[in-house]
Amino acid sequence: MRPVTRTLLLSSVLLGLAACAPPPIYKIAPGTLAATPAQVAQTPEQFAQGQVIWGGRVVGVRNLPDHSEIEVLAYPIDSSQRPRFGAGASGRFIAIVPGYAEPMNYPGGAPITVDGQLGGTRVGKVGQADYVFPLVKIAQSHVWTPDEMRSGHPNVSFGVGVGVGIR
Repeated sequence: MRPVTRTLLLSSVLLGLAACAPPPIYKIAPGTLAATPAQVAQTPEQFAQGQVIWGGRVVGVRNLPDHSEIEVLAYPIDSSQRPRFGAGASGRFIAIVPGYAEPMNYPGGAPITVDGQLGGTRVGKVGQADYVFPLVKIAQSHVWTPDEMRSGHPNVSFGVGVGVGIR
């Protein structure tokens, strides 16, 4: 195969795989912080009032008289802003929702991505340990379905033999 043909074929395959990934769900505004919840908890004054897009797993929901709090175990997010659970947790945070948040809409363990503004920190507990939680006043949130978490991941494998894939 000629080098030009090989380059075009490789470029087409890579472009096709990249086109499978869904776009980000939230627009990344200028000045959006790349810090993790653990980094913000260590030096909250450095990140005061910053804008964040964080993802993770819902730990629990607490409804209060005028707002609700969703505790999230954070993970890095991919280019589509889905949490990447294989990458290791990067701290915890509390997402603050105005009004009432139906706990059934935020089940424990559900993948979630939030877009919002940092609003300080709060000392709390994880088990018996003291913990500093960054607070995020969320503008919008998205709980991912299993299908959304799978979409955009190429279903391609290489090997020798016969295989059957059923979904």
